[in-house]
Amino acid sequence: MRLSALTSALFTALLFTSPAMSQTPPSVPNAAPWDQAFLPPAPEWDGASRGLLRDASDPWASAFEIDPEHDFSPNYVDTRAWFDRLDAASDLIRIEQFGVSPEGRPIYAVIASKDGAAFDPAKPVLLVQAGIHPGEIDGKDAGMMLLRDIAFYGKDRLLDRVNLILIPILSVDGHERASAYSRPNQRGPRIQGWRNTGTNQNLNRDYMKLDQPEMRAVRGLILKYQPDLYVDVHVTDGLDYQYDVTYGFNGEDGAFTRSPAGSAWLNHVLKPAMNAALSAQGHIPGELVFGIDDQNPRAGLSDGGLGERFSNGWGSAAHLPTILIENHSLKPHEQRVLGTYVFMEEALRLLAEHGAELRAASASDAALRPAEIPANFVTDREPKSVRPFLGIRYETYDSPATGRPEIRYLGQPDPELWQMPFYGSHPTLTLQRPRAYLIPAYRADLIERLKAHGVQMETFGEPTPVTATFLRLGEPQIATRANEGHVQISVSEATPETRTQVFAPGSVRVSTDQPLGDVVVLLLEPLSSESFFAWGMVPEVLTQVEYIESYAIAPLAEAMMAADPALKAEFEAKLAAEPAFSADPEARLRWFYQRTPFYDDRYRLYSIAREE
Repeated sequence: MRLSALTSALFTALLFTSPAMSQTPPSVPNAAPWDQAFLPPAPEWDGASRGLLRDASDPWASAFEIDPEHDFSPNYVDTRAWFDRLDAASDLIRIEQFGVSPEGRPIYAVIASKDGAAFDPAKPVLLVQAGIHPGEIDGKDAGMMLLRDIAFYGKDRLLDRVNLILIPILSVDGHERASAYSRPNQRGPRIQGWRNTGTNQNLNRDYMKLDQPEMRAVRGLILKYQPDLYVDVHVTDGLDYQYDVTYGFNGEDGAFTRSPAGSAWLNHVLKPAMNAALSAQGHIPGELVFGIDDQNPRAGLSDGGLGERFSNGWGSAAHLPTILIENHSLKPHEQRVLGTYVFMEEALRLLAEHGAELRAASASDAALRPAEIPANFVTDREPKSVRPFLGIRYETYDSPATGRPEIRYLGQPDPELWQMPFYGSHPTLTLQRPRAYLIPAYRADLIERLKAHGVQMETFGEPTPVTATFLRLGEPQIATRANEGHVQISVSEATPETRTQVFAPGSVRVSTDQPLGDVVVLLLEPLSSESFFAWGMVPEVLTQVEYIESYAIAPLAEAMMAADPALKAEFEAKLAAEPAFSADPEARLRWFYQRTPFYDDRYRLYSIAREE
């Protein structure tokens, strides 16, 4: 739909009180602040972390700092030029390209270390990732400031016992699809990148299936440097509240985790120290939660789910302690960036002091081999607890646009401490861990995805007969629309069958007795909602080959009943119990056909076998 000139002018008036739209910071000292007038007002803030800002006249001031309103974030080219200049000027900084985007842009990391090209393996490694959703770019601007301060302004001691890897922009193509109209519910920066990639994919849904080159690249970087702590920086949406930096991880406050030792470290070591550091700098840290009803802010909170397609869920399964930061979208960009700086700096200090403990915890988690693997988490129907919550005052009004009462946040901290019902998540499926999986050679695409994860496997060099368990899948439910470039498929049941099959050269045996064994199970079990099958990647097993016309199967069915009284009794019982089946001639004939040797015995037979 094209906007009329009048409508376009209206949007401009609503969005801007300053015409500054270019990718260079405004140079007019008294430029009016950029604003989205339809957003709720932001509470006043004057945190001590403002002392981290360098003056605009400083030769190493970032574009964010040069902007009088601290509400600007530079584009890809200018960001890279700034980091290249930093790299050239400091022996502590180097840039490493680790991938290429679908539109051909280099994806790079900025590495801060006193070790030179090779890391000291005794030092813990912090990996901070920004721009997986490019409109949510706080980590890039905070990282520019912190790396500059490490290089030139006395914070190089942070690198004495720890190394830092910053990915300033992961989704570089989405970052460059930039405009003032990307995230209407977020207060700055003025120009924001697009949530999805150049191929219209959401990278924070790709941690398991590894569709996209960006995610395969970052997985390769993780395998290369083996970080001890992974911080994924986002900006949230939804409710208004007082917290400006919220963050979370699987296993927080006793919730389920596949990495209990690492989660304990995050709960008992990182969280208290991080909250204290943020609070000391004037920020209000909070746990990562999501409102269950946008129309009723006090209805309750949820954990948002524990799925492995997200960074924190994947980190739990891969035994890499992973924190998902969600800065609050209605707080000014300046406030969010400075809170992210404080978080990154404190994370470096904590790793320097307690990194050995975290590394030992991760090793303990990686040695786990649970026989049962909970999966397919959904939100609890009843709250598991009540949580105190720092809310924002609001009122309701009758909206002529919606014809219903709407929420109007007032930008003032509510002096009352809200007591909010909190809804956790629970598994709806328990998977049994086999000894190994066997993947046929013709599914080389799935084998390559597992290799990209870092999964270890054995490859068959010659035709190999194997007796194993295959799963006969139940009735599939095929999604009616695409999701992340896939048409998803689900089944609720599968019947095991023992069969002997010859696996061709190039087929693989994937043991679950490895640190990524949980990831393997979640990817290869067809009932898992994170599996390759669930993402619609194994559709060939749902194709039935050969049919039989009614003029042939009807007399054959009659002969079968005459020859087998037990079969006849089973058929008649089904007719009596299922009126819909009884009234469907084709279903009746299909029932007999499935019991003949003519029936395709590989129909719905999942092609990836289990070695029990």
